[in-house]
Amino acid sequence: MSMHADEKSDEGIGPMKQPNKEGSPSAEAAEERTSPEGNGGKTAAARTLRRDTASNGLVAVRRAARQSKSVRFTALLHHITVDLLKQSYLALERDSAPGIDGVTWQAYGENLEEKLTDLHDRVHKGSYRARPARRTYIPKADGSQRPLAILCLEDKVIQQAVATVLEAIYEADFVGFSYGFRPERGQHDALDALHVGILRKRVNWVLDADIQGFYDAMAHAWIIRFLEHRIADKRILRLIAKWLKVGIIEDGRVTRSQIGAPQGAVISPILANVYLHYAYDLWVHKWRQTKASGDMIVVRYADDQIVGFEHEHEAKDFLQDLHERLRAFQLALHPDKTRLIRFGRHAAEQRARLGEGKPETFDFLGFSVLQRHTERRQYEMKRVVQLRER
Repeated sequence: MSMHADEKSDEGIGPMKQPNKEGSPSAEAAEERTSPEGNGGKTAAARTLRRDTASNGLVAVRRAARQSKSVRFTALLHHITVDLLKQSYLALERDSAPGIDGVTWQAYGENLEEKLTDLHDRVHKGSYRARPARRTYIPKADGSQRPLAILCLEDKVIQQAVATVLEAIYEADFVGFSYGFRPERGQHDALDALHVGILRKRVNWVLDADIQGFYDAMAHAWIIRFLEHRIADKRILRLIAKWLKVGIIEDGRVTRSQIGAPQGAVISPILANVYLHYAYDLWVHKWRQTKASGDMIVVRYADDQIVGFEHEHEAKDFLQDLHERLRAFQLALHPDKTRLIRFGRHAAEQRARLGEGKPETFDFLGFSVLQRHTERRQYEMKRVVQLRER
């Protein structure tokens, strides 16, 4: 494994607090709360290989990434072995729709070793060529449609392998309040963390923030620039650039753009987390350290985030600053899905005094989050499954 230190700063973010426990995420330590219990062992990141399948080389990469946040890795492609490609193939969904080549998971599995050896050789010789993804749509509850990209099986295999290599590096960097598409962190872990944070901290205001069309808005130039903070292997960067630029085919026409990571592509979730790590997470962590005088909690799952505040003026200041921060990275909050509401153990009393009616609720990860006082005047939160999609 080759690597060297790089002095480049994280886009002006500045230093982060060191956690008390070695290896634990910095922001998790800053949250001053325990990790959620009961779900961790069952919530591996989507389509991500288990850590115990990683090669000794990736274990060394993970260790080096954890030991130094300034190391850039110059030799990563050699970790893409035939064995890792096989593990990547086996990690894919068996019944997913085929891409433009029509090859199913079962069909690719015939003479698998021969195919993976050929794929390995083409990747390492630089002759591998990505193919456009097939566009399909799934209906949403509001009547609109969500676009999905269906990749060719071979592209899925190599993307899964590269995602595994990236995970070995970035799991050392990602902060504690980031939950989406990460090993041992799932939907219910994020909901548990939110529940604990609101109950334990003095939360009176909740910002329910939605980034408008996030996957379609990620700028390719920023994706590569963010990756370069940790990755100096041009071959890995070229592979990722290929997948971003190869485009989408629909009705026989290929569409390409300088923005967007296709939803449905295996590589997109970790690229999204890298993007938001630099554009959002580190900035939020610094904002909380330098500008928040009251309690503040943060939970992010992919592009959905909930931020809780003790003070109304800090919540409003944060929202204004967040607009500016996202704009710098070609992102924007959805005007209709971003709300700042009074929420917490005193919300009912305060809203009644102001004539604002019952406490509001907010939706997060397919659940509606409610609050109430029991007959014994004990404050509690509940989450109920939504019957509609956000």
